[in-house]
Amino acid sequence: MWLLKFLPDWLFYGFAFIGAGGLLLSKFIPQIYRPVAQLVLGVFLLYGIYMVGGIINEQEWRTRVAEMEAKVAAVEAQSADENTKIVTKIKYKKKIVYEKGADIVQYIDREIVKYDVKFAPGGICEIPKEFIEAHNKAAE
Repeated sequence: MWLLKFLPDWLFYGFAFIGAGGLLLSKFIPQIYRPVAQLVLGVFLLYGIYMVGGIINEQEWRTRVAEMEAKVAAVEAQSADENTKIVTKIKYKKKIVYEKGADIVQYIDREIVKYDVKFAPGGICEIPKEFIEAHNKAAE
């Protein structure tokens, strides 16, 4: 229906009206010209009805598209709100992870100093329980 973009709608309504009116009034046309006139007016009527149907269909699709665009805009706004909430939660969780990590690093530094003295060159290195617990907490 590319033709609908270039020609005004009233033109197609006019074709349908001329075709219908002409067919009704064709009995007043002389007998010699009546079949040709009825054929031409019939083509006008059919073409006009076809194009009017296309106009109506085009209008329905445009309203559907407008409704869907409104729905998409509403969903995008809701999505933006949800994205903001998610980003806020992620920042908060990262902050907590960094804080816990800093606490665990301080704890390990403090506890390792106690066991560094026990390490003998050539001896067996003892891994304290506190270090294993701190390692497990850091993995959480």
